[in-house]
Amino acid sequence: MPLKLPSDRINWTTSSFLIGTALVSITAVPWYIWRFGLDAYQIGLFFAFFVATGLSITLGYHRLFSHLAFKARWPVKLFTLIFGAAAFENTVLDWASDHRRHHKHVDHDDDPYDISKGLFYAHIGWLLFKLNPIPPRNNVKDLEKDRLVMWQENNYVLIAVLAGFVLPALLGFLHGGWVGALGGFLIAGVARIVFVQHCTFFINSLCHSIGRRPYSSNCSARDSAIMALFTFGEGYHNYHHEFQHDFRNGVKWWQFDPTKWTILLLEKLGLASDLRRVPEDRILLAQLNEARRQLEARLACPSRPVSERLSDMFEASRRRMDELQDRWNALRSEYQGKLDTGVEQARATLEEIRRELRHAFDLLQRAGFTG
Repeated sequence: MPLKLPSDRINWTTSSFLIGTALVSITAVPWYIWRFGLDAYQIGLFFAFFVATGLSITLGYHRLFSHLAFKARWPVKLFTLIFGAAAFENTVLDWASDHRRHHKHVDHDDDPYDISKGLFYAHIGWLLFKLNPIPPRNNVKDLEKDRLVMWQENNYVLIAVLAGFVLPALLGFLHGGWVGALGGFLIAGVARIVFVQHCTFFINSLCHSIGRRPYSSNCSARDSAIMALFTFGEGYHNYHHEFQHDFRNGVKWWQFDPTKWTILLLEKLGLASDLRRVPEDRILLAQLNEARRQLEARLACPSRPVSERLSDMFEASRRRMDELQDRWNALRSEYQGKLDTGVEQARATLEEIRRELRHAFDLLQRAGFTG
């Protein structure tokens, strides 16, 4: 029986580009390397464009424009808009609109890349097929006021082609003539686009399937240190969904998050400001609350009995948690009322609560219930 594709539901432009660049990457790129070889310049050119376009997506499209996690001067905006276009992941308005709807409707039908529809759908299927009517782009009105954003919107195809294909070919030509230009086009152009795009797609698919949920189990997003290595630090996705406006994804100092480090460097250089951070106590409270939910589910499961020692640890941690939450609520009211005077006593009490939260969290971590 012949395979029948719903031709009227296929996004032909996007599908042709995604499939075409993938085919070129597995055919023409190996042929070029076999025929002409691969030198350090071509490798360096590939990684330079990989970093420029990858960071333009994670730092620019994602954290700057979609979540407004920090403010940036115009050179940063311009760079990320140009090289974000060179990743061929659509205009920043379309990208941000889809991503904001993803956060608002995660794991539900209105989620553009809903993981409940399957790994393939969340990874790339949502781009290949038009299963639902295109929703209005009414959630990015704030971005439409930015003249640079609108410049990219009105010139997207030209910018993408020039920065994504012509520029690497030109740089290749300067190094090795027409052979170098072909290599730049194929390796730093086509193959790099495929790599960057699938790294982005991994966030939508694998980061909603693989890893732990130390901050919240209310949605499918997961933290994965392995995925962070391939996605410029975006792999800590459970944290991101719980605290989406934080400029950090890898909130702990040892977590691999080059996007966060780049934003901090831009701040030092005076090119970024107003970095949004979630207070440490809120993060610890989220972890402890999620650990309690996991422990309660474990204790309520008759097929997975726990030891008496673990049960006692849970009860002690729950009592401590209740006490700390009461103290934190009282302190927050007092501290906010006296914020202008900067009361030292409130600050000292806050530090005490933070230390006790860390201690309670350490107990649960040793029991293996937190990330």
